Parts: sequence; C-alpha cells; structure tokens
Amino acid sequence: MKTIGLIGGMSFESTAVYYQTLNQLARERFGGLASAEILMHSVNFADIVALQKAGRWKDAAARLAAIARNLEAAGADCVLICTNTMHKVAAEVQAAISVPLINIIDATAAALKAAGKSRPLLLATRYTMEDGFYHRGMERESIEVMVPQEPARTRVHDVIFSELCAGKVLDSSRLELLSIIEAMKTQGADSVILGCTEICLTLDPAKLPLPGFDSTAIHCDAAARFAFADDMALETNRKYA
Repeated sequence: MKTIGLIGGMSFESTAVYYQTLNQLARERFGGLASAEILMHSVNFADIVALQKAGRWKDAAARLAAIARNLEAAGADCVLICTNTMHKVAAEVQAAISVPLINIIDATAAALKAAGKSRPLLLATRYTMEDGFYHRGMERESIEVMVPQEPARTRVHDVIFSELCAGKVLDSSRLELLSIIEAMKTQGADSVILGCTEICLTLDPAKLPLPGFDSTAIHCDAAARFAFADDMALETNRKYA
C-alpha cells in the first residue's frame, strides 16, 4: 500500500470526509482492520482565504508547494490538494514534487467522460466557477462546463463559505441549490458536478434532478486506486495462481 499525502484544512469539514472516505475504501478493499496509509498537513484555512481574496495566488501556490514537498519528504507516494479551488495552482504544486499530484479536475473529467456526459453544471466557489481553470481542464476531454447565472453564482459561493465551511448544513439552502440545478437542466445541462469538496455535505449526488458527480468521492477513489494498486495486483496474482 502506498502512502497518500493530503493537503487539507480547506476546509477541515471536507478534509474530514477525505480521511473517512479513504479509510473506508481501504477497509472495503482489504477487509478486517485495514486502513489507509495517510500523511496530512492541515492548513489554517483563514490564511488561505485571505490570499484568495487578495488575489495572491502566487503566494498561495508557494505555500501549498512547500507543504507538498514536506509531505513527499515524509514519505508520501502521491499528493492530493483537498479542495477544488486551489487546483488553480495545481501545476505549480506538481512542479515542486517528483511524486504524482492526483488532480481532482482530471479525475472528475474522466468520470464524466466514462458516463457519457459532456455538458455538466458546475456548482463551486466563485473562483472555481469564474476563473476558467476548471473549464480548461474539462475541455481537454471535450467537456463543456456550464455555470449558473447571477445571482445564483453568488448564492452558491455564499452557501459554501458562510455555511458549509462553517459546519452549517441548512435545508433551506439545499432546496435553493436543487432549484438552481432544475433551472440549468432546462438550459441543457446533462449532469452536475459537486465541484466544491463541501457540497457533498448537503447534496446527495444520487438524489439530484441530474446525474451527480461528487468530486470529493471521485478524488478519493482515484487516490485509492493509485495507493492500493500494488496490493490489488498481488492479491490478483495469489487468487489466480
């Protein structure tokens, strides 16, 4: 089993989901008391948010790159940035390390492509919906990302930062998000990406007006497939020997 390095804390609400999900995947795969080999550096999210608001993305990239290097030095065989928004600086982080950075956008695009979806609605922070880095990543797989119109984009952003990142899961906000999905369905969206790692706290991808793709779960699955690959090969060889 390889060691998974997590850059977490953005927010800690969703990082807890990463930790739990990766360990559940290990238990499902190997049984018994198995759990995943994980190294984690959890940042002070307030510091990262301040850099985002100030547009200091180079400083944010340097911070995450330094953390990634430390995780690699500590023994991580791969690194995950446990947030969609900070994949804006994924290239800089990957350039700082020699182990793979498992990219949440690439993994989600692969899942959409495998399911035959090409016009997903992206629900995410304002940075992720408006910057273009997410769209460009999806375009490499011929996927056309859709985003809500204003004021819906502002409302999605506010639900994420003011509620979900603060541990508040409100039924009223869930209904608003569902209404946004319904509206975008009429405009041609064929699926929906839960493109913020906290959105899975309020929306069940299996209970949406469109097929749902939970980027957090997809990211964890990609990490597990990488980290457990050698063990799965060994078990396969034993099974058919």
